[in-house]
Amino acid sequence: MRNITKEFPGIIANDDITLQLKRNEIHALLGENGAGKSTLMSVLFGLYKQEKGQIFKDEKEVVISGPGDANKLGIGMVHQHFKLVHNFTVLENIVLGVETTKKGMLQMKEAREKVLALSKKYGFDIDIDKEVRHISVGMQQRVEILKMLYRDNEILIFDEPTAVLTPQEIEALMKTMKEMAAEGKSILFITHKLDEIKAVADRCSVLRKGKMIGTVDVAQSTKEELSEMMVGRKVVLSLDKEEARVGETILKVRDLVQKNKEGKDKLKNVSFDVKAGEILCIAGIEGNGQTDLVYALTGLSGFDSGTVNMDGTDITRAKIRKRTELGIAHIPEDRHKHGLVLDYTLAQNTILQTYYTKDFQKGGFLKKKSILDYAKKLIERFDIRSGEGAETPSRSMSGGNQQKVILAREIDRDPKLLIAVQPTRGLDVGAIEYIHKQLLAQRDSGKAVLLISLELEEVMNVSDRILVMYEGEIVADVDPKQVTFQELGLYMSGAKRDEVSVNE
Repeated sequence: MRNITKEFPGIIANDDITLQLKRNEIHALLGENGAGKSTLMSVLFGLYKQEKGQIFKDEKEVVISGPGDANKLGIGMVHQHFKLVHNFTVLENIVLGVETTKKGMLQMKEAREKVLALSKKYGFDIDIDKEVRHISVGMQQRVEILKMLYRDNEILIFDEPTAVLTPQEIEALMKTMKEMAAEGKSILFITHKLDEIKAVADRCSVLRKGKMIGTVDVAQSTKEELSEMMVGRKVVLSLDKEEARVGETILKVRDLVQKNKEGKDKLKNVSFDVKAGEILCIAGIEGNGQTDLVYALTGLSGFDSGTVNMDGTDITRAKIRKRTELGIAHIPEDRHKHGLVLDYTLAQNTILQTYYTKDFQKGGFLKKKSILDYAKKLIERFDIRSGEGAETPSRSMSGGNQQKVILAREIDRDPKLLIAVQPTRGLDVGAIEYIHKQLLAQRDSGKAVLLISLELEEVMNVSDRILVMYEGEIVADVDPKQVTFQELGLYMSGAKRDEVSVNE
């Protein structure tokens, strides 16, 4: 890709970028949120058209006007959010768009044989007749990879491929990537995770604010050097924290049961305590009941039996506002769905839970100046970056800054319990470092923090105690200082479990 420039209204996403990919190479693309990595790969895959610059394949200039053109040139992409049809089978998803037909009828025999052969070759133990909605996230990713292999793509783009996988699944993916490269395929690998780059990449190109900072040989570079290239300053990769000073029980959950429409347990007798001055982390693979548990605790959904007690008050049936007023803060998993009203301004989003208080309304009318002044205070305190200050439409802000707005709103209410769900999902090292410091500051000021995370490095670094959830129940209660990544992975996949008792 030579001198690629891609613009959106008011922003140059890719500014004169040149990137070279060699045969047999795994080439990592590293950068902060909004650095332009996904945009650059979307140009290569034909989802966007560049304003300037050329693309060459095998030294010939090519024009890529859409994903169809990319596929013809042997370029495939596994997107961060998988592009699968959930009520189609694995096999149907793989052949979609390149089906073999005869007199208008689908011919699946050869396709089935080819997919089974590919699946066997790469050790993908996958049932190709299962509907995609019934398979795990890790399996869905394998379907996406098989889609590329089925099309005989030679250039494979992986966009944040490990965001939702267990350590064992990540290891398997890395092994597959190395096998593919050894066979002559070339891989472009977008990631935030420096460990993964060190594990599989040959070279790494770093983007910052839409510009190419440089390309380095991974074997000759340290993680510290890579993160400094990416952020433009030194980043503390390890969290320096004191021992937790644990106080009274703030949240007490007992025998929580939640069933689905078919009567199957989504939550099975979940019991635990969160104490003041500690970060308790609930770890697990996505879809094992963590979301259901958070909805039950915050009041977003009900549950069938059990009790929830917040700082001595029974909130089992309490409304959301009551829970908020008792001191529960919530950084939700999906910042767009539950964290922000995207069509509101930054300022309006800072008062979603407090708009009815005397600080922000009088006689039923909102006090606009007070709201703007409050938002400006939060922008300053939490270093929120936005084009038009407090009046910025939330939709136009980067993911990291949207997350800071939610964090600012929740922490500034001085809660007793902060429930943080995937607080750093999709964020770069600079933003992650900032959010981890904020969580620690809450803990050290005597607040209780309940962290729900899939990022094992985050789980191990930030938490004082770890509970592991598998299929709706807590299967382990471990000390991060005493447990290994591998052991956690075994608990998360259900291969290992302990009897967990809760102190009454």
